[in-house]
Amino acid sequence: MFQDVVKIFTEGGKGGNGVVSFRREKFIPLGGPDGGDGGKGGSVFIEVDAKLNTLMSFRRKRHFRASRGGNGEGGKRHGAFGEDVLITVPPGTVVKDVESGETLGDLSTSGDKVLVAKGGRGGWGNVHFASSTNRAPRTAIDGDTGESRWLILELKLIADVGIVGLPNSGKSTFLTKVSAATPKIADYPFTTLEPHLGVVDLGDTTLVLADIPGLIEGAHQGAGLGHEFLRHVERTRILLHLVDGASDDPLRDFKTINRELALHSPALQLREQIVAVNKIDLPEVRARIPQLLEAFKKEGKEPVPISALSGEGVRDLLGRVASRMAAMPKDLPPADGFKVFHPPAVKKKRV
Repeated sequence: MFQDVVKIFTEGGKGGNGVVSFRREKFIPLGGPDGGDGGKGGSVFIEVDAKLNTLMSFRRKRHFRASRGGNGEGGKRHGAFGEDVLITVPPGTVVKDVESGETLGDLSTSGDKVLVAKGGRGGWGNVHFASSTNRAPRTAIDGDTGESRWLILELKLIADVGIVGLPNSGKSTFLTKVSAATPKIADYPFTTLEPHLGVVDLGDTTLVLADIPGLIEGAHQGAGLGHEFLRHVERTRILLHLVDGASDDPLRDFKTINRELALHSPALQLREQIVAVNKIDLPEVRARIPQLLEAFKKEGKEPVPISALSGEGVRDLLGRVASRMAAMPKDLPPADGFKVFHPPAVKKKRV
């Protein structure tokens, strides 16, 4: 099962307490205060691990707490720092605070890391409170409580090519044909209920393709499975738009998907897009290809006729995709812009 949205709880460790202690050694009866400070509590971080591709691990564990700092000791010995907790996620994970809705991190590249729950500061020992008028202070401060927050982790697939189109346009069949991916295929809407990734080897280059489940009119408002899968389109560098040549009106279908993409994210209107008319293995589709090519030409598109089932035209289509990819900048930002946020530390007054 593909897991692309999870809710988790994170909590930084409490800071260790400062202590009240006085130096007591032979021949030094009034050595003065020597209480050490408490150690800082551990913090919780989230970091990208390029080897991961789902959020499945969070089905087993959703609470993450860092350890508390050690208490101070006499002899001005400070408590040990609490151990940090590192949560690993796949590339393309967006981290959001549940309560505020704030985006804490947009983690797309291996090594991207964000602090999500800061550990508490260690308390002061009584050595800090000595003065000319108070040579034997009996005051120490407890450590601060660590930050805690509920988070939403939302995965947006990162692929070179996002395959989009209405249900039954042949996306899963195409992905199966060109890669080793094995998505479920059947002749009914929403066969694909989760995105699938496939790697295409073209000899001198490779492409990572994402089969984005079928979108329908109103997808940007959540109709069908819209909100669940439109997010994955944002991270692809180029869109491969498959149109069902056997549809009553392929051009209308093409416009429907583009309208939903634009309404979801205006930046997707500018995303490079290659169009393919599928199912030319059917005689009635092959017969109408000249008409369809002319209709799409008026829209500024030159679709490639293919049959995802037989493989006809597929090699030419992949060649066009690879050629466009080679001419594009190496790293393109996602539709919503690449950002990694580092929330400022919360400052607490000592009393």
